[in-house]
Amino acid sequence: MTGTDDLAPGWHTTPTGIDTFGPMPGRFLTVELDGPPTDRATPVTAEELQASLRRVSGVQVHITKVISATRFTDNTRQATDYRRGRVLLAGDAAYVHSPFGGQGLNLGIGDAVNLGWKLAAVATGWAPADLLDTYTTERHPVGEWVLEWTRAQIPIMRTDPRSRAVRAVTAELLAGRDGATTIFKKTSGVLHRYDLGGTHARTGSSVPDLELSDGTRVAEHFATGKAVLFDLADSPELPDRAAAWGEHLRIVTTEPTRPQDLSVLLMRPDGCIAWAADHGNLDGLDAALTRWFGTPHRS
Repeated sequence: MTGTDDLAPGWHTTPTGIDTFGPMPGRFLTVELDGPPTDRATPVTAEELQASLRRVSGVQVHITKVISATRFTDNTRQATDYRRGRVLLAGDAAYVHSPFGGQGLNLGIGDAVNLGWKLAAVATGWAPADLLDTYTTERHPVGEWVLEWTRAQIPIMRTDPRSRAVRAVTAELLAGRDGATTIFKKTSGVLHRYDLGGTHARTGSSVPDLELSDGTRVAEHFATGKAVLFDLADSPELPDRAAAWGEHLRIVTTEPTRPQDLSVLLMRPDGCIAWAADHGNLDGLDAALTRWFGTPHRS
């Protein structure tokens, strides 16, 4: 590229769109909000890139060579079901959406983590095939939310006065602690939870990475790929209750370094809380173990 002296680094909104230049030499992005390209399948040419950057930035750059280029739109689609028999969809095979907000990578990894242990359980025969149906039940709503989130970002990127006003209000909300915290928790997935039934408030949510009194953290106990039953109150009957699922389950007896109401946490291999109890109440534990880890093998 030549003629770039007047291209300022960083993101800039102009009357005709949005552009960003850098941080690597020769790298730029333009966003034009006037509809999709005529033919998305044709190769991106130097002429197309040059014309777009000139329209948006107003700088008369010259592009002499294209090393790498791509187009994207705010098209959003989602498969109605992530499973049909032996065919399972995950990541970009299950949905498409605008890349703004960087949600696609998190979403695809979340699909893989949710599906992986279930697929292994069914393939090795210790769980029934209908366990795979919970993959769609749990992950489809999360994908649906991300698609809605990316749709919501497009209006505040538009350059007309009304959209600029909405953007200003949004920026004001994000400048406050509560607004910024909510947005961060949403985009990081902390607030997402699966509807697994049950009465405990933590059921279906991601496990908090608690510091434990034995010097470890919760996350360190998932290296084997098994489910983990955290006995946080040293329950005398818990080991015997869970022994029949020992092939698929590790019991960790320790307590958190900070006081918690929790006495027991049953964690699936994907880090999802399948069942929890306060104050040593073990009602429902056997049902939860059977639901997620199959019929127990008792000696």
